[in-house]
Amino acid sequence: MSSSSSSHPTDGDDVYIRQSKGAPFKFLVPLVYAPVLPLIRLTLRHKPVLRDRLFTAVLVGAVAHGTYLVYPFLFSLLYVLLNRLLKHFCFK
Repeated sequence: MSSSSSSHPTDGDDVYIRQSKGAPFKFLVPLVYAPVLPLIRLTLRHKPVLRDRLFTAVLVGAVAHGTYLVYPFLFSLLYVLLNRLLKHFCFK
């Protein structure tokens, strides 16, 4: 078998990666749970214990999902803020 029939690209070959055209699913999840919160309040108004527990669980899930999406940016933001604070207080 010759190397020209290989499925691996060589140094001179261009490799193209197809980008997905749709939005990632993780950014579309709020469109699902945002209308669910008022529906929980409206449909379970005669069962207040279940209503409050379910509402709290969905709200905690929404906050956890938001934290998951923001976490990489949050870590870099904390790094920048801590460096500024250290420079401000330690290097005067």
